[in-house]
Amino acid sequence: MFSRGSRIDHIILSGIILAGLLFIFYLLARSAKAPTPVQPIAYSHRIHAGESKLPCLFCHRNADRSPVAGVPAVRVCMGCHQITAAQKPEILKLKGYWDKGEPVPWVRVHRLPGHVRFTHKRHVRKDIACQTCHGPIETMDRVRQWAPLSMGWCVKCHEKNGADRDCLVCHH
Repeated sequence: MFSRGSRIDHIILSGIILAGLLFIFYLLARSAKAPTPVQPIAYSHRIHAGESKLPCLFCHRNADRSPVAGVPAVRVCMGCHQITAAQKPEILKLKGYWDKGEPVPWVRVHRLPGHVRFTHKRHVRKDIACQTCHGPIETMDRVRQWAPLSMGWCVKCHEKNGADRDCLVCHH
């Protein structure tokens, strides 16, 4: 049916097509949005940072002096919510943690590889807006990872902003 040369050409062409399809699937999988985790309390950045205009540092108090921004202690939340919206179901969940003296077990959204040394402090002190990496956080009811936070993405940002690109700035 096929000559020997024709059969080899057919196999090579099939291999190229298969490799192309696998590459397309790889690119699609890489560009897929990160999942939006379900949190133990339905906290809305849209309400707090958007509508109420709370600055990020009000809740993430360590962001300007620590590698991690941190999540607020329950007492920070209860400072307002002992009065504000105190009878809403999600605030009652918050109060349950307060009454038990337990932190809210938030599910981490943004995660970098272990060999990456990222510090919020350095970025906050350079007046890099939180939205640069976290996207329009003030519009999110449920936080999701907005940026890929890949090495290429970070390098482009460093180039755009004239930041140091020495490997040891971010890697250890």
